[in-house]
Amino acid sequence: MTAAVGARARTAKSSGVGAIAQVHVETWRDAYAGVLAELRLVAMSVPSHEEMWSKVVERRDEVVLVAEDDLGVVVGFGTCGPSRGVRLPFVGEVFMLYVLPDHQGGGVGRELLTGLFRRLIRRGAGSALVWVLAANPARYFYQSLGGDLIAERAESFWGAQVRECAYGWPNLKATVGEIDLRAASRPPD
Repeated sequence: MTAAVGARARTAKSSGVGAIAQVHVETWRDAYAGVLAELRLVAMSVPSHEEMWSKVVERRDEVVLVAEDDLGVVVGFGTCGPSRGVRLPFVGEVFMLYVLPDHQGGGVGRELLTGLFRRLIRRGAGSALVWVLAANPARYFYQSLGGDLIAERAESFWGAQVRECAYGWPNLKATVGEIDLRAASRPPD
């Protein structure tokens, strides 16, 4: 575990899609080993994800943020935009949030999540949700930051049935304020 990143989460640039792809592949292999099809996880490649991320970063309907360590290396990323799919009373949605295992627990995820919430607020979304695999222990991260379990569903993913949980924040401004207040009251590492 490392200390929190010094810099705030920033908007991703086209020139950084390789780093996002690398984090995407590494975090999926770590988080979903034993949960999703091993052959699919092994087959994931940085070049194919780099191509996908170059398209995502260019879209205007989706926000992509990255977090860097003190050396400027991307150690996490997150995406958000308008709520999609299931009709729940939440305007925004966090689509993805992944932090490299060695950087979890040091504030990187919190920085990314509050950065995504701030972008959603700027876009007029007062509330947000995130869907996470129930088997992913990182889901408790969302609870620790005030997310309430609001829904569950079964989804087919890579040919397997998986259970997903949705966590929601009905008031993003209040949530960001509470998270900032808690972070400010913590002693430095």
